[in-house]
Amino acid sequence: MDWSPLWISLKTAFLATAVTFFLGLFAARGFLRLRRFHGLLDGIFTLPMVLPPTVVGFFLILVLGQNGWIGRALSLFGVSVLFSWPATVISAAVVSFPLMYRTSLGALEQVDRNLVYAARTLGMPERRIFWRVMVPIARPGIIAGGILAFARALGEFGATIMIAGNIPGRTQTISTAIYTAVQGGDRNTAYLWTVVVMAISFSSMILLNFRPPERRRTKKPGLQRRTCHDRSEHPQKLGKLYPDGPVPGEK
Repeated sequence: MDWSPLWISLKTAFLATAVTFFLGLFAARGFLRLRRFHGLLDGIFTLPMVLPPTVVGFFLILVLGQNGWIGRALSLFGVSVLFSWPATVISAAVVSFPLMYRTSLGALEQVDRNLVYAARTLGMPERRIFWRVMVPIARPGIIAGGILAFARALGEFGATIMIAGNIPGRTQTISTAIYTAVQGGDRNTAYLWTVVVMAISFSSMILLNFRPPERRRTKKPGLQRRTCHDRSEHPQKLGKLYPDGPVPGEK
């Protein structure tokens, strides 16, 4: 049994998630600071999520191919991206980027603006406000975006097979391995890879819904408030507080 599709898929998904995590976070930050063209920019960032993956792969071929402006520039240095392992990372990152961007944007938009205004009045720079105020508050949503991006990158098929191909041991991921097994009539291998990818994806969804237990506040013995219900404990103090009447709580 060749387990190379599993390792290729995992390292592709982890690297693509690392790239989209920061790109999506910075894109969400830039979108919040933008004052014009919100609809245009949001449409460009979200487009890979609504387009068919094969269309995304076709656009990547136009950009990264020998006639594309990036591919032509890379060919000057003898570098070819198509049908290589970096192509699997690029396709997975492009397709999973909208999930990270949209989830982070929604989480950052929920941050109380009064906290941002208060930080500005204290003289904090914008970069520090973002990392010290906004990101900690929006952390659950940002982490959720990273998990969703990982799950999407792990199962990417259409764009990957367009620009990276299906080369065993080099660019063959779990998704393309399932496709190859079904085309070759090898149902047992297809069942095996299906169970593997479902287990990993389901574990990601469990991690997405995981909530750490809340910390219980414990009172320190020295800070407990002492009360007195008996006049005999502190007669002098109670006499000064209530000279003309009974102490509250006494019958």
